[in-house]
Amino acid sequence: MTHLHIALWGVLPYLSLTVLIAGTAWRYRYDRFGFTTRSSQLYESRLLRVGGPLFHYALFLVIGGHVMGLLVPEWITERLRVSETAYHTVALAMGGTAGLAAAGGLGVLLWRRVRVPAVRRATSRSDRLVLPLLTAVLLAGLTATASSVTNPYDYRLGVSVWFRSLFELDPDVPAMAHAPLEYQVHALLAMVLFALWPFSRLVHAFAAPVGYLFRPYIVYRSRARGAGM
Repeated sequence: MTHLHIALWGVLPYLSLTVLIAGTAWRYRYDRFGFTTRSSQLYESRLLRVGGPLFHYALFLVIGGHVMGLLVPEWITERLRVSETAYHTVALAMGGTAGLAAAGGLGVLLWRRVRVPAVRRATSRSDRLVLPLLTAVLLAGLTATASSVTNPYDYRLGVSVWFRSLFELDPDVPAMAHAPLEYQVHALLAMVLFALWPFSRLVHAFAAPVGYLFRPYIVYRSRARGAGM
């Protein structure tokens, strides 16, 4: 392996993760009220009602597909008697559909940001950098997914092995260095996106009100007429 391979697949992932964690902690310390999407719903809501839910819900499916593909070893699906053909067929159908939906939703949001003057004026410098990068990450992922139709490459024996080895602090650099170019581009763009994450509107993902899903019901009781008088 060359020094470039080691730098890209053995060092860069940890640098990206370090910036993500340290940057998020720094921003929470000094810009806690900045953990927001800087909503522009006040300026335009019709396109936002279409693009926003489409992008976010599809993105959840995309993330779920990545978790299954990267973290679940191939031997587990084999023990569950899921054939390789069936796995890749379902992964291609669901991953491709979710990816296209996410790209479509993001496309609507970008169109809205460009075409609506008030929304365009509210676009920050970080938006002009991160939003095209997010688009590139999605398109690179779709390209990698589409390539699996004709390319016999099994990412679960390559990219997934590299990704899991990062958690063992022993990166399997050759596993990623021998992956097809589209997978490498997708991974590199994702690492750059994660490094920029804390300094953009994307940081609002860490402030999602998940706790509201588990809060007990608030009981309201009316006071009897004349009580306390």
